[in-house]
Amino acid sequence: MASTSKRVPIPKNGVDYRGKVVLAPMVRSGELPSRLLALKYGADLVWGPETVDRSMIGTTKRFNPTTSTIDFTRLPSNSSRLQPSVQKESLIYRLHPTREHGKLIFQIGTASPETAVEAAKLVAEDVAGIDVNAGCPKPFSTSGGMGAALLQTPDLLASILAALVKEVGEVYEIGISVKIRLLETVEKTEALVRKLCKTGITGLTVHCRTTPMRPRERAIREQLRMIAEICREEGVACLMNGDVTDKDEALQLAQDYGVDGGMIATAAEANSSCFRTKEEGGLLPWREVVTEYMKTALEVENKWGNTKFLLSQLMPGKAELCRKAAACMSYRQVCEVLELRDMVDLAKDVDERLGINEQKETKAMKKAKHQNKSAQAAVGNMGKQRSIDKESRSPLSERGVGAMAAMPAMAV
Repeated sequence: MASTSKRVPIPKNGVDYRGKVVLAPMVRSGELPSRLLALKYGADLVWGPETVDRSMIGTTKRFNPTTSTIDFTRLPSNSSRLQPSVQKESLIYRLHPTREHGKLIFQIGTASPETAVEAAKLVAEDVAGIDVNAGCPKPFSTSGGMGAALLQTPDLLASILAALVKEVGEVYEIGISVKIRLLETVEKTEALVRKLCKTGITGLTVHCRTTPMRPRERAIREQLRMIAEICREEGVACLMNGDVTDKDEALQLAQDYGVDGGMIATAAEANSSCFRTKEEGGLLPWREVVTEYMKTALEVENKWGNTKFLLSQLMPGKAELCRKAAACMSYRQVCEVLELRDMVDLAKDVDERLGINEQKETKAMKKAKHQNKSAQAAVGNMGKQRSIDKESRSPLSERGVGAMAAMPAMAV
């Protein structure tokens, strides 16, 4: 990595991104158990999933003694529906103040300096930095002017970052950063990076794809050296993201392109031990990673639906155990299927605390299966009837031997 002649000061409670290989912000795959597993296996920092500013505003912050986590919760906001007398609060964000201390970056989805600041202040005391999402191309983000939509409104994006630096970063002494994508031309990308680096941010991550590009398309790294040079001139740390498969590759790419570090996304979703270097043993077998993931998910009482999704990513799709796990409706069931006998009792307790009703879920599953079979039978019957109708309408010469055999014998 090239030496840096200038550096934006790293705040007392912040963290320098230089020399780091980090977990990317991912919806569903960036929840607390995934982050803790990444840290266990060697990630230097972890980004939480994009959290929209308006979803954080109005939350209540509480310490959860059962999980030793800090939870941000809120009551349902849909007043048009008849609400029960006792409403269950929704969990918006959960972090571990000990195991993630100094390692967690809160990524915010926003399209407004005012709401960005209001939301960031709620979590600023408990994280090492606030990162603005200006790279997500998904409609749920861009439709509100957030994510990659901000790339088309650079003045707005810069005003959001400047406001966060002044009203959150300086007050709580943490760093403010941004994650972007490449623009349509090199010139546009260069102009954007120069503008953003002058807002006072400490870090910039570039996903080496344009907004229309999908993950299956190869990352574009030709602009990295230019982006890294601009960041270096302004003293801003620069991370790269896109097709980074493990920690060794991230460090090598950083050296090759002159950036300060790397961010891993889909490879970490498939196997969290990608943060282990080859000297540390490299990738672990999926069974070992899944066992550790289940242990962590139970410890922090992760949402069952999220845990089930992550298991589908961590387990080989063709494995028989994967198919069995996909049919499980509770923590207890999946622990038994995976033969994690020492976790079964804890799994039962977690199921009870989370209100997971196996019988209710199984009944719903059976009903859906029955409806699916009925639909398939109906389609099959319709096909048979169409075949009969076609047979009755076709000439004798086209009906085959079977049809001829079915005809009564005729005298000669």
